[in-house]
Amino acid sequence: MSTAPSTTKDEAPPSGSAPAPGRRTWAPLRPLILRMHFYAGVLIAPFLLVAAATGFLYAASFPIEKVVYSHELTAPVGEEKLPISEQVAAARKAHPEGTVNAVRPSPEDDSTTRVMLSGVEGVDEDHTLAVFVDPYTAEVRGSLEQYGSTGALPLRTWIDEFHRDLRLGEAGRWYSELAASWLWVVALGGLVLWFARSRARRKLRGTSGRRRTLSLHGTVGAWAAAGLLFLSATGLTWSQYTGANIDELRTSLGGATPSVSASAGDHSGHGASSGGTGEAADGAGLDKVLAAARAKGLGDPVEIVPPADAESAYVVRQIQRSWPTKQDSVAVHPTTGEVTDELRFADYPVLAKLTRWGIDLHTGILFGLVSQIALMLLALALIVLILWGYRMWWQRGRGSAFGRPIPRGAWQQVPPQILVPLAVAVAVVGYFVPLLGISLLAFLAVDIVLGEIDHRRGRTAESR
Repeated sequence: MSTAPSTTKDEAPPSGSAPAPGRRTWAPLRPLILRMHFYAGVLIAPFLLVAAATGFLYAASFPIEKVVYSHELTAPVGEEKLPISEQVAAARKAHPEGTVNAVRPSPEDDSTTRVMLSGVEGVDEDHTLAVFVDPYTAEVRGSLEQYGSTGALPLRTWIDEFHRDLRLGEAGRWYSELAASWLWVVALGGLVLWFARSRARRKLRGTSGRRRTLSLHGTVGAWAAAGLLFLSATGLTWSQYTGANIDELRTSLGGATPSVSASAGDHSGHGASSGGTGEAADGAGLDKVLAAARAKGLGDPVEIVPPADAESAYVVRQIQRSWPTKQDSVAVHPTTGEVTDELRFADYPVLAKLTRWGIDLHTGILFGLVSQIALMLLALALIVLILWGYRMWWQRGRGSAFGRPIPRGAWQQVPPQILVPLAVAVAVVGYFVPLLGISLLAFLAVDIVLGEIDHRRGRTAESR
């Protein structure tokens, strides 16, 4: 490590007259925020770098998927689409294994119908086998393993799992949650530091060396901060630990996502639904179920979920998560074909709507290609910011070694009236966002140990 001074000319507080009241508050906080920004940037940056790179690939996977699997996803436009029951029957004839998990009728003139099968040997238990059927001829155009509510096919599924957990399972999810937990801290801290700098010291033109890198880092970071804060907040929404806390908070505030009741009530004496094609011997059948949903205004794209048991109804739900969102759903009695329950997206609680839109925007679905391009640019910005951050660390050491962070003990300069509420707020956030709190405690423990080692070395040197 270089022994270069830890506070460079770029970081030194401006000289002049007595500071204004606001500056008196900011002056003791600035070294503390700088040190936190430094540690988070250096130690968490590798996790953020992986998340940004895989997030870029995930955003790009949507248009790529359409090209790679165009044969399965599309079909020549014919004169008239066949009844959905015939299409499902063709899929079951080609693939009699497993049971029908859901059916997605062809939503466009040139798109295929998907028949999803669960319990198929060789297919992950969390996935389904999607059988693609030509809606005009009932020709089976192929079958692919599918994952999630967005219908991710093998390529996008692989990238999605790598982005989410490095394909390491539940333990791997710690990496993505750690990255999301710290991203807002790094972005918000950098934004505060950037806008606290005088306008003259933010300029890029005419600068060189570390100051130029700092200006580039700060300018790009300021422009990207809002997007990074959004990615952090929405990423935490479905994380393992913080996500559970958010769900609990939403539920307590009456913002849980509602669902249509799939209970069909007592229909003893009527024909039971067959698990194979969703048809009933003397019941409504898929065609009548779909017609009942259409009569209630459920336009494409929709998904039909067969009854889970003899006491359940069919559920037909809209699955368009691009703008405008279509998430209405109805339950249809399996023998009478009557709608027993319905739920409109317009009736969702505000928090449930915001959660839906936030997740869909995070994954690049809400505005389609536009949001996917925006996400790729945001991921590139984060990658560049991280690389510039490491470059500044190197330049702080005068180009021969990595430099030191802001000196320890910055918190001791913070007035108690600021430090105490700040410590309480950090403790609350750390409890609510556990991986942030645990890693922060780890940073502090390591910092204290290193400080004690340096202190003892200094006393040893003085005694000699």
